[in-house]
Amino acid sequence: MARTVHLLTEPFNPGAYVGPFTNAHPGLGGVCTFVGEVRGDAEVEALELLHYDRLTLKGMEELADQALQRFDLMGILVVHRSGVMHVGEPIVLVSAAAKHRRDAIDAVDFTMDHLKSDSWFWKREKRSDGWHWIEPRARDHADLARWG
Repeated sequence: MARTVHLLTEPFNPGAYVGPFTNAHPGLGGVCTFVGEVRGDAEVEALELLHYDRLTLKGMEELADQALQRFDLMGILVVHRSGVMHVGEPIVLVSAAAKHRRDAIDAVDFTMDHLKSDSWFWKREKRSDGWHWIEPRARDHADLARWG
């Protein structure tokens, strides 16, 4: 099982990661990929993700390991941005390769639920009236709770 985790400070092209990841797993039955981008909300000018360097990458690697242990995967790829991002820029990419689609789909869902609600990032949005901190919503916490 292969685990690839990247924490980036510059914009990235998701296809540049997904193509090589898929090619590295011959015989797979399916790949599930999720790419999260900065939403084009009318008020949002930018999104900033801050983090604590000593914990973030290690935590992301541990989360990827949990997905590998929990689901029958051939590999998992996690790419996450930090810093200031603008509308339409990718924030996060999670891709899972498996012999069967359900494991790949569930692994991506599990990983995203943890990254969204239980991760090492502090998020804030820049709007016309300045910066505003963003907290996980009740729905985000409910999504996370599904995984026990």
